[in-house]
Amino acid sequence: MRNFEKHNRQRLLSALTMLACLLCVQETPAQARFTYSATGAEVTDVQAGLVWRRCSEGQVWSAGVCSGTPTAFTHEQALAYAKTQTVWRIPNIKELSSLVDSGRFNPAIDGNAFPLTPSALYWSSSPDVRLPSLAWTVDFGLGGVASNNRHSSTVLLRLVR
Repeated sequence: MRNFEKHNRQRLLSALTMLACLLCVQETPAQARFTYSATGAEVTDVQAGLVWRRCSEGQVWSAGVCSGTPTAFTHEQALAYAKTQTVWRIPNIKELSSLVDSGRFNPAIDGNAFPLTPSALYWSSSPDVRLPSLAWTVDFGLGGVASNNRHSSTVLLRLVR
């Protein structure tokens, strides 16, 4: 009986050790994925080599957090607005959807890298080739991708360079 108890304790200890190791492995890549600018207003995605504004357009970076109300744009308004932002652009659907964190929802994005991101749709620069009146969006509420009307839908925006 003692050998059986000792064996079960060893198996339990091994299982707990493996679980602890798995948890460490899962946390390390997420922590190393993003680096922050000196001002904190920008975040670099080390995996993709892209620099993002941490705040949604309409918000401002202040005292270590995004504040204010994000601005909703039609796709055409978003394209025009992005042209006024030196070096910044609207991300394509692959770039934008890379920010989705499938382990989170409402919002489905890393809240440390992108604080106070609303659980809402965000425009990409990618048109829906099946219907030119549509463009692709990412829903940072649940993390899904869908196309929306470029002229009548008003959607949020995050810029990249």
